[in-house]
Amino acid sequence: MKSALARFLIRWGVCALGLWISAGIMADKISYQDSMKVILVAGLVLAIVNMVIKPIVVILSLPALLFTLGLFMIVINGLMVLLVTKIYGSLEVANFWAAALAGMIIGLVNYLVTATIEER
Repeated sequence: MKSALARFLIRWGVCALGLWISAGIMADKISYQDSMKVILVAGLVLAIVNMVIKPIVVILSLPALLFTLGLFMIVINGLMVLLVTKIYGSLEVANFWAAALAGMIIGLVNYLVTATIEER
């Protein structure tokens, strides 16, 4: 069993890695000023937002999630990335669709890392 701090550090690293990959794929849509500090701080903010705000948003949007069979999570992930750009201005995302794609990439990276390091 991993400690809460270890799980949070892994979540932070995964968020930062996902943001970095997203920025690499969509270089014209996501700007991080070519600074790893921006990626690390934005990853920290995203990890905190995903830990505190996202569960509340998921519960409030449960009818939409059920109606769309979970596809509304793409919208929620995009909104969380946009919220991070509002909180931490050094990370810039061009529009909602770029944020939604970044959220999908971050989710995929999170799934792959979690599946790789999960204890069985």
